[in-house]
Amino acid sequence: MSGFGFLPNEGFFDANAARDPNSPMLQPSVMRDSARKFLATHNDVPVGHEDVRKIQEAIDIANTWIEDRTEFPATVTNSDIAWSRRDWVDQSINGWQKLVEPLANGMVEALGKVLSEMGPEAGFLPVMRGFMGQLIATQLGQSLGALAVGLTGSQDAAVPLFDKSGAHLIPQNVKLWGEGLEIPEQEITIYIALREVAAQRLFAHTPWLPNYIRDLIESYGRGITVDIESIQRQAESALSSGELDINNPESITMAINQGMFQPEQSEAQTAALAKLEITFALIEGWIDHVAHLSAKDRLPSLAALEESYRRSRIESAPTQQLFAMLLGLQISPRMARECSQFWNEIYLISGEEISGVSVRDHRWEDPALLPTAEDISDPAKFLASTTVPDDLSGLI
Repeated sequence: MSGFGFLPNEGFFDANAARDPNSPMLQPSVMRDSARKFLATHNDVPVGHEDVRKIQEAIDIANTWIEDRTEFPATVTNSDIAWSRRDWVDQSINGWQKLVEPLANGMVEALGKVLSEMGPEAGFLPVMRGFMGQLIATQLGQSLGALAVGLTGSQDAAVPLFDKSGAHLIPQNVKLWGEGLEIPEQEITIYIALREVAAQRLFAHTPWLPNYIRDLIESYGRGITVDIESIQRQAESALSSGELDINNPESITMAINQGMFQPEQSEAQTAALAKLEITFALIEGWIDHVAHLSAKDRLPSLAALEESYRRSRIESAPTQQLFAMLLGLQISPRMARECSQFWNEIYLISGEEISGVSVRDHRWEDPALLPTAEDISDPAKFLASTTVPDDLSGLI
């Protein structure tokens, strides 16, 4: 797995902290500092009183419009509805740490197996764990800083990250997203607020979802293996020059960058990635669908806003880029569009309005009720095969 592209930062590694087995492998403080350094070069604008007023108005409208378009009710309204980029980073760090830690652990365990076969070097594992944890945390923090520059709201990543549910927009990024569209500012803000509120309601009422995603990432991490022959080839050419030293944690960086992790995936890893891809696409598609239903008779510029959003996701999808870096997972914009159409078909087949909303949202009660990638191509068949008829007399 070579997607991380690690480069060691001189002086950032604390060997004493690394030896603490009780500390998390990915330190939130390291991630936060790295993200803040990135933001310091990108003009993070503080939130103003007028920003708060406009966003509060948009979120209030969004909550009203969406009320009869989903069974998921509004939760307690949060007071800090406008965030700066730095606010998003600070609030999401713990969620990202929990999400990515299983992957980092899988990498270290794979290295540990190799070191244990090498004999005395196995005692090096605690230091290596800490070194790699800080290395990954630094790289991840930089990626989160880049995410913060582009996301329009706390839920725009379409990944459940927060212990406390809430809807928040990032006014600086909302303005940037709407530049050049020639659409009234209020329409732009309401559309973004609709997506934010839809995602917030979905995540607030699917408490199983964060652990489900984390378990899939852990399944992938358990399958990571180390290419011993590759390490040996590197060692033969580098030991004599001092570039590779098993007693020097920083030399691990070279092994990572030169293909220490095998690119081949096991069947279990492939299955985990497939489930992750369809899960993220179903989330994104549901948000698209519900936002469209809520605004279709209300926002004059809805078609243009949706097209602009799709285009921005294709041209620059920061969350998708992050998962590509972490897992090699390519989340197809096409699959998200197909999932949006899937949810719309489920809604229409089930009778629209109250019945359609109920049948559609019931699918989020348990992961076993969600469709597979194969199911989304035939919503009618999927619904018929997974719905228990109201009248069971014919089955007796």
